[in-house]
Amino acid sequence: MPLHLADLVALPELRLSVVAAPDRLNRPVEAAHVSELLRPGPWLQGGELLMTIGLLLPMTTQACHAYVRDCAAAGASALVLGLGHDLPHQQAPAPLIAAAAEADLPLLTVPDEVPFIAVTKAVFAAKAAEQHRALERAFDAQRRLTAAAASGRGLTATLEAWVDATGVGAAVTDLLGRPIAAAGLDNLDPFGPEGLPPRITQLARKVVARGLRGSASSTEYNLGVEVQPLGANRLRGLLVLAGALAPDHRMPASGLVSLLSLELERRHLADEPERRRRSALLGRLLSEGVSAEHARHVLALAGLASDAVRAVAVEPADGTAADAAAEAAADLALAVPGGLVRVHDGLVEAVVGEDLGLLDVLTRFAPGSPAGIGPAVPPEAATGSLRQARALVGVSRALGHPAEAHEARSARLLLEFGDRRALRGYADAVLGPLDSADPTGDLARTLATWLDTGGSWDETSRRLAVHRHTARNRVDKAMRLTGRNLDDGDDRFDLWLATRIRQGTWTPEA
Repeated sequence: MPLHLADLVALPELRLSVVAAPDRLNRPVEAAHVSELLRPGPWLQGGELLMTIGLLLPMTTQACHAYVRDCAAAGASALVLGLGHDLPHQQAPAPLIAAAAEADLPLLTVPDEVPFIAVTKAVFAAKAAEQHRALERAFDAQRRLTAAAASGRGLTATLEAWVDATGVGAAVTDLLGRPIAAAGLDNLDPFGPEGLPPRITQLARKVVARGLRGSASSTEYNLGVEVQPLGANRLRGLLVLAGALAPDHRMPASGLVSLLSLELERRHLADEPERRRRSALLGRLLSEGVSAEHARHVLALAGLASDAVRAVAVEPADGTAADAAAEAAADLALAVPGGLVRVHDGLVEAVVGEDLGLLDVLTRFAPGSPAGIGPAVPPEAATGSLRQARALVGVSRALGHPAEAHEARSARLLLEFGDRRALRGYADAVLGPLDSADPTGDLARTLATWLDTGGSWDETSRRLAVHRHTARNRVDKAMRLTGRNLDDGDDRFDLWLATRIRQGTWTPEA
């Protein structure tokens, strides 16, 4: 417990007397300071027991009120006036008592038999004892956490020991924010079974982006939330703390992170046989001539129920090929339902249900790694999807982000890899007549929207917030100006490609 004024007043050796604001003795005391300045406020930080003999202070109503207001505004915990036969005052002057009472600032007196240094020593001895008790509480909490971690009851036991020691709720999640274990969150409910809520998800993403060096905090839910990374050499999970952390909780919090990281690393090693089993299952799924019945049987063994699957191939971004691929495969196996992941020919290969948000998974578990994503196919055709995924790894390396099967169309590749000046000239040649006739760009914008919506007048008018007849008239005028015919396949492709170039799907070279 912090030191309060009442604790000092209760010490008989100090012989402190309260002469003003006796109902304010619950104020904490952070330090003791002696000053004879008339305006000591600029030299205070708050919480000080300010001691003076009133040597320079005129004992007038105006001077005392100004002095007390300055001390109170600076956050002084109380004033102590030294009394004595050889000192300016033998008792507290009435103007000073009145000013302290009006400001609700406690005024104490100390007799000349008790020097100010005795009060100072008492304050700092009490502060040292407080810090010692806080250190003992921290060590006790750390011992309880260690005992729980060594009990063999996993993450939940360690989190429960943390909650018992601190009262702060805690949870361990994977890198997607899905809960692995939690304790003390029944009343706080910062996440549900599907993962963290959006406001805390933003904190988690910041930590994941920075890896083991990252942490983030917020004041969500009016209680304070912290997210800490877990893992030894690689990010294995996240620790979410929900509650107000006291200063003496910081040391156990560091120990909690270490113990949870060790447990996640232990789990990682213990899961190796299961990862090998699922890798073998993936090999069976990708074998030549697999039947639909056998493919669904393999998915059932992996606990994956899906009518269609997609394959993904990932090239490790760092480290030696074997080590980086194995680590990336282990990370990905935790992220994807079914865990059908293997390392083959230097790439990490996986087969997942078509509904899984692969781009989000790759961003979290394989940031910066070239990756190809195959099309959704029946389970027995997973090999074909994987073949396309592997072929797209090179495209992904050039694009700088994961490449999906539908991005492999020739027009898309032309936009990404074609000569920029040639593409700009091509777009100017096709759309130049619209630039001259319509400087506002409405015609070109309407044409581009109509082409992007597959020729839907209703959707075009909705996106542009214009009447469908207005949209049709603009497109008809664009056709007259460009001399193109929307019923002609070549003309339609030329217009689509030119509008895509103008929409900025690439960055022109200088």
